[in-house]
Amino acid sequence: MKASKKGTTKPLSGEQQIKGFIAKYEPKYQRLIRSVRKALRKRFPTADELIYDYNNAFVIGYSPTERGSDSVVAIAAAVNGLRLVFNQGPTLPDPKKLLLGSGKQTRFIWVESVKTLALPEIEALMRAALDRAKTPLRPSGRGKLIIKPSSAKQRPRQKPRR
Repeated sequence: MKASKKGTTKPLSGEQQIKGFIAKYEPKYQRLIRSVRKALRKRFPTADELIYDYNNAFVIGYSPTERGSDSVVAIAAAVNGLRLVFNQGPTLPDPKKLLLGSGKQTRFIWVESVKTLALPEIEALMRAALDRAKTPLRPSGRGKLIIKPSSAKQRPRQKPRR
């Protein structure tokens, strides 16, 4: 909430809330999160952007529905870096063995730069994830921004200084 001139509080907009979530990270990760979010918003304009502020990570999913499990891809920011997560990861063709993880549903890649998303092999993974989506993205329009409830307990988002 933000205090107004009259002393009352008005709720923060979705974008203001996102700025607050991102501000918890080191400046270099803040820039990376913003640039990757912008690129994915452009790549999936009709997807809903689902925002989660979990206790150990900040996640933005790009989904045809309001359900996170339907997300085509998501970015997950944690203290150790930024990942691009594929919900259909185990079923995706990955001839170069880029996908990491061993979960039953997801796989991920580390994102060091927004340029990672433009690599042909990463673009192919995103295209395959879109093709395998249970629900297709809308053919036109603009996706909604949906802020999901946050975790009450939060872990630090910056590496401890030594």
